[in-house]
Amino acid sequence: MEFLSCWKKRPEHLQTRKLKISKVDFKFHIIIPARYASTRLPGKPLLEINNKSLIQHVYESACQCGAENIYIATDDSRIKDKAESFGAEVIMTATDHISGTDRLAEVASILQLNDEEIIVNLQGDEIGVPAELVHQVANNLNDHPDHRIATICERIDNEKDINDPNVVKVVFDQNNTALYFSRATIPYTMKGQEQGHEQRQSYFKHIGLYAYRVAYLKKFSATPVCDLERCESLEQLRALYTGEKIYLEEACTSAGIGIDTEEDLFRARQQNAHENSGT
Repeated sequence: MEFLSCWKKRPEHLQTRKLKISKVDFKFHIIIPARYASTRLPGKPLLEINNKSLIQHVYESACQCGAENIYIATDDSRIKDKAESFGAEVIMTATDHISGTDRLAEVASILQLNDEEIIVNLQGDEIGVPAELVHQVANNLNDHPDHRIATICERIDNEKDINDPNVVKVVFDQNNTALYFSRATIPYTMKGQEQGHEQRQSYFKHIGLYAYRVAYLKKFSATPVCDLERCESLEQLRALYTGEKIYLEEACTSAGIGIDTEEDLFRARQQNAHENSGT
């Protein structure tokens, strides 16, 4: 395939924080949006790995991050009951939110948070997210006042992920600002041009861990869905469409496991069983 030669070298301009990130010196909040009606995996937050629901796995990871507050945001009483059973604080939200970010915006409004406060969106289907990554996005947003969103990515090193529409790809500029996110293969390498690109281009997978300023969440919830967001089913495209700058950095350590499909769930259960067996 034409794009295989583009994997050889990571672009030098993409910054990566070292793993030394271990704390955040300012207050931030974690909100975990969780909905029951997943299209590909219904009831996903309540599915279990090692007799523990996905939402509990995510919450326990959040508890290691030193956040001022942790909230689970849901519109489903089953998720609420499960979350409260393991001690989580739950905020019930409207049932008609288009995206998890819209749900975050409602929670920020309910809590009456200040515009400059930082919220980390920890996805309810991303288990085992290291605290270092949460600190990374929170610190990046705090360090870049000209941005109101920060997120992370990691290098793709296999052909399957490049072609998989469930793996969101991202491209960015020399200042670590995202240019576009897509389920398609981006960048596309023209036939015959791959040798010219091999020393300066790689493929990157977006990791759905975000930090937001509350002021942006207010804007987001008041902005209509754009055609790009609707086409790709990627809510971050609403931000790019309206001119928001998204700060992007390569992850300082391996991400958690995203559970989007039955295959993902099977793989996560296998990995958990392997780790618990000590082999």
